[in-house]
Amino acid sequence: MNNEIPINPSQRWEWLKYQLRSQGSSLRKLSDELGVTGNAVQLVKYTPYPRMERAIAKKLGLTPHAVWPERWNHDGTPCRERPNRAEKLTTAKAQNRICNKDSGSNAIAHRQMAQGA
Repeated sequence: MNNEIPINPSQRWEWLKYQLRSQGSSLRKLSDELGVTGNAVQLVKYTPYPRMERAIAKKLGLTPHAVWPERWNHDGTPCRERPNRAEKLTTAKAQNRICNKDSGSNAIAHRQMAQGA
């Protein structure tokens, strides 16, 4: 494996995909292995996502710090703007966040209007 990881984010992304393909894997296969959607793995390209960063790095036999030095500390912890935030919400907290949040969507009324038209 070529250990010269590109610094440019778009080149790095292509390099990661190439390295996965050279090992007989892909982002899609990785998402299936992790039980997440394909979009979850794609988010790593645009924003820090420690769980996916760890999974991709592990698949390549690297550390997340080696792949994303700007996102990880030397001690193996992710750099965070909100350092006390957990990586996963507990189920109850996640449900409360979803239930208490009004999306402002009026999809049911729109569907009913469309059916009547």
